[in-house]
Amino acid sequence: MDKSAKTETLELRNDMQELDTLSSFLEKLADSWSLSIALIMSVNLVLEEAFSNIVNYAFDDGGVHLIKIVFSLHDNMLDMRIEDDGKPWDPTTAEDPDINLPLEERAVGGLGIFLIRKTMNEVAYERIAGKNILRMTKYIE
Repeated sequence: MDKSAKTETLELRNDMQELDTLSSFLEKLADSWSLSIALIMSVNLVLEEAFSNIVNYAFDDGGVHLIKIVFSLHDNMLDMRIEDDGKPWDPTTAEDPDINLPLEERAVGGLGIFLIRKTMNEVAYERIAGKNILRMTKYIE
């Protein structure tokens, strides 16, 4: 498998219907970059969680916003950078939910971020020039 540096960018509107566009894009990326189905399925789940959080919580103005996802493949790593101009929020500071509690005693929410952190090898956040930037890396075996 050729792992020389490759980059692709996808821009989506802050609309949940864009999840179909994301899934289609990932299927094409899997083909063109020779990525495994298992990898693409886990990446799709993580990106759906991150994208859904942005769409549902980042914007208060009811307007159309672009969410940019930059994919990079290099050195047996798939890097994804999600950029949005929504409210500042660092998901890396969210506390992990207590998954040992009975379901009825668990707090609502927080599982998506937990899933992202458990699925990806690296997750980092920064706020630059009015944009949230979430970086996620998955090692490819």
